[in-house]
Amino acid sequence: MTETTTTEIDLLDGVLAKTTAVLAGVTPEQRALPTPCPEFDVQALLNHIVGWARVFDAGTNDREMPGDPESYEVGDDAAAEFEPVARSIVAGWAEHGIDREVRTSGGASPGEMVFNMTVMEYLTHGWDLATATGQPIPYTEAEGAAVLERARATLPPEYQGDGMPFAAIVPVPADASSVDRLIGFMGRQPSS
Repeated sequence: MTETTTTEIDLLDGVLAKTTAVLAGVTPEQRALPTPCPEFDVQALLNHIVGWARVFDAGTNDREMPGDPESYEVGDDAAAEFEPVARSIVAGWAEHGIDREVRTSGGASPGEMVFNMTVMEYLTHGWDLATATGQPIPYTEAEGAAVLERARATLPPEYQGDGMPFAAIVPVPADASSVDRLIGFMGRQPSS
């Protein structure tokens, strides 16, 4: 088995830590606000972020799935629920590596694909949540570039667009930041 590289662990750890900070910045009165992800208001996005983290944690650590992530309801402190799960996700990849099959709610997939999905999920939805709640976007240029490269390798065009699981790519200028280029690739209109 190939070990997960320090660079991969650092990327994941950085994205999840910044997402935790965004979760901590959400106030109770913001939970009904809309987000750039049209199917979620802030409350539904918090539920999604934490519910799916529990799935990624179970898969990464070869544990039983924790139930349907879509029915998960986060409590009053989403960051406190997310942070230990995020730490466990990072520890699972560090301990077990990427070069393996990983089970999620959709069945077994190549570890690299699940890893890529994890960083895509948490940078994109962290951006959604920060944008919806007026927080600064915390992700770095290096994180945006690394996640964009992984998104392009993982998410084929036939899964993007009308009636597909992911929104159509939103064109952004070639000189846009890597985070904005990722956000456009993931079907959002960057705010900058």
